[in-house]
Amino acid sequence: MTNRAVASAETAESILRATTEMFADTPIADITLTRIAARSGVTVQTILRRFGEKDSVFAAAIERFAPEVFTQRGQAVPDDLNNIVDNLVGHYEQWGAMVLKMLAEQGVSPAIRANAERGAEYHRNWCARVFSGSLRGLSRTDRARRLAELTAICDLRTWEMLRLNAGLSRAQTETALREMLAPLMGGPS
Repeated sequence: MTNRAVASAETAESILRATTEMFADTPIADITLTRIAARSGVTVQTILRRFGEKDSVFAAAIERFAPEVFTQRGQAVPDDLNNIVDNLVGHYEQWGAMVLKMLAEQGVSPAIRANAERGAEYHRNWCARVFSGSLRGLSRTDRARRLAELTAICDLRTWEMLRLNAGLSRAQTETALREMLAPLMGGPS
């Protein structure tokens, strides 16, 4: 790789890192190209040349951290309740606050809205995979209902209600999720 290519990659990384950091602590509407440029140490023109408009920067920033999110979630062991809950709560502990903020503000950005929809689809498919044993053998109607139940219990907003709103510890949150999920998996909590 040439020096110019390395510098270009480093610049892009700086811009995406700054954008991701801003997702965590700045309202989406207040994340401007000027603020991204200042935080990443480049000019607005550099951002425009590299990514185009603001929504394209958002899309690229999300694409930058999405593989880490999907890899972490993908490590859950199917039909192992303790592993599933540990994986899920660990994921929400790391990413939950930022994703909740992005979900609340998805109307501001088509890129964020599209990724929220992608995330919801991934979550449903993840639930179908990790709870596959609990879904096997059910009629189509019962399977659809059971998958909806499992998806709701494992939803980010359930974690939010338990961990953030009710103030439960991480261990208490894990226990609560296991207690809700165990009957649907056919075992004791």
